[in-house]
Amino acid sequence: MASGLGVALFSSAVFGLSGSFAKALLETGWTPGAAVTARLTGAALILAIPAVPALRGRWSQLRDNWLTILLFGLIGVAACQLFYFNAVERLSVGVALLLEYLAPVIIVLWLWAASRRRPRPLTIAGTLLSLGGLILVLDLTGAVKIDVVGVLWGIAAAVCLAIYFFITARENDTLPPIVLASGGLMVGAVVMWLAAATGLLPMAFSTADTKLGPWVTPWWVSLGGLIILATVLAYVSGIVAARALGSKVASFVSLTEVLFAVIWAWLLLGELPGPIQLLGGVLIVGGVVLVRVDELRGPRAGTSSAGGSGAAPVPAPLDHANDVEPVP
Repeated sequence: MASGLGVALFSSAVFGLSGSFAKALLETGWTPGAAVTARLTGAALILAIPAVPALRGRWSQLRDNWLTILLFGLIGVAACQLFYFNAVERLSVGVALLLEYLAPVIIVLWLWAASRRRPRPLTIAGTLLSLGGLILVLDLTGAVKIDVVGVLWGIAAAVCLAIYFFITARENDTLPPIVLASGGLMVGAVVMWLAAATGLLPMAFSTADTKLGPWVTPWWVSLGGLIILATVLAYVSGIVAARALGSKVASFVSLTEVLFAVIWAWLLLGELPGPIQLLGGVLIVGGVVLVRVDELRGPRAGTSSAGGSGAAPVPAPLDHANDVEPVP
């Protein structure tokens, strides 16, 4: 448990670097589409090395799970990262990531509406707390007006992340996690290149030096950090942590990614959300914690304590609201 916890914290720390590395590239003239495409392509090629042996020649696994890999790569990887990077281009890294972390709230609201089954009080409290935090993060009455387009991109990333949760939360014993990650990255990279080739996605690269904290570095340092640290190592360590701790506990620990992202943005970009936004961030994370604590408590008993054949069943909690690790 202790070693798994350390790996999970490491995974959150390197995942939290993605926004800072991406913004360093965006400020030199890279477009969000170019940054995402380079990230996905490089990471897919590297992760293909361990993914091929993991298949052990059972290529039918790819055929049997092609739809899961396709949706994971298209929505959970390509769209989610593109929308997040678009948000980072207009907002601070911390605010953009906090908006994306509304995904668990979106899942709760969606399952509530779709199933017409009311969540338990603790989940409702967490949802309301996160929505209140969103109002503070937006700081609607603040002197500095927040970019509305950036907010919409952040919410769009949250929706994609919610869909990602639904896809990966499904029980699947036939597809190794590293294969799903590599396949999804490959699909995402192909989609991005096709969108660029057809002119649907603006692509602009730059070889200008990037600035990370007090250091001025070549462009490939930020790109390498985005690919190797914030993607490859983040994915692999996240998988190791999930196997050591279980997906729910690992995803609970992954909440620390918000803290790491804010710290990295402060150290590398000089960005720090305002006091009201930081308070809103605490409320959002606190709300998500309540939702996840409610999930970890497990389902309630299926019948009332009064007993008897006519006892009404007690509704079970919303399942799989978010029991996998997010990938920003």
